[in-house]
Parts: sequence; structure tokens; C-alpha cells
Amino acid sequence: MSAAQPGVRIRPAAAADADALWALVCALEDTVFDRAAFAERLAAQLADERYTCLVAEDGGRILGMLNLRIEVQLHHERPAAEIMELVVDEPARAHGLGARLVEEARACARAAGCEVYEVTSSFYRTRAHRFYERAGLAKSHYRLSQRL
Repeated sequence: MSAAQPGVRIRPAAAADADALWALVCALEDTVFDRAAFAERLAAQLADERYTCLVAEDGGRILGMLNLRIEVQLHHERPAAEIMELVVDEPARAHGLGARLVEEARACARAAGCEVYEVTSSFYRTRAHRFYERAGLAKSHYRLSQRL
């Protein structure tokens, strides 16, 4: 399965994609989220102009997704774009699909006039760090967090 196949397309997510996106995000986080609550969160984000959720689809099957948030921040002159989630189904990895999603999201960020394009990634996701660095993102910050 190659992302270069003509059948693979990147498109905006829709509410009808909720089950497939739920499965991908559960795999990403190695947990099982409440499906109905997930669908509600997705619907809210699809209605919120700050979010752009992209899916990679081949023959009606969702192979990957990238969720992008664009927002105005006080410490930037122009909006900032942040990849909130990016996941490609395990069998579809290593065929350029993630890179296509990142590039499409970067184009969305540029079109929105964003000043910065960024992602936060957990320390243990070393393969993801290498992927993002190959995609042109650089380690430039520490993000500190606390579970509540």
C-alpha cells in the first residue's frame, strides 16, 4: 500500500469518519476512549474554525489522520498552528502517508497566515521525533505539563 497510489487522497474529516478516527486515536494513545464522547469532541472540533482535521483515505478506508489547531496567541504576531494528533494505521506506515498529511497541514497553516507550525510529542515517541525532524520541524522548546 503506497501513499503515492492514485486512490489515496487527503481530505477534510467528516462526522461520518468518527468510528475510524476513534480507532486511530485509541491506537495512538494505546487506550480505549469512550466512543460516544469521542464523537461529540470530534463534532465540536469540526464545527470550530480553529481546527482542521485531515484524513488520508484509500477506497473509502481511512488510513491516517492529522488534527491541526490554529489559534491566536499573545506571544506571536500572527496565528500559530499546532499538530494536535497525527496517526497512520500501522500497516500503512512507511509509505509517505504521514509526510503527505504533514505537508497538507503545513499548507493550511501557511494559507491561514500562521507564524509558526509546531507539534508536541512525548519523550518516548522517538520514532515520531525522527519523522518530524525529517519533515522540517526542529526541537526548540520544552513543554511542561501536569496531569489533573
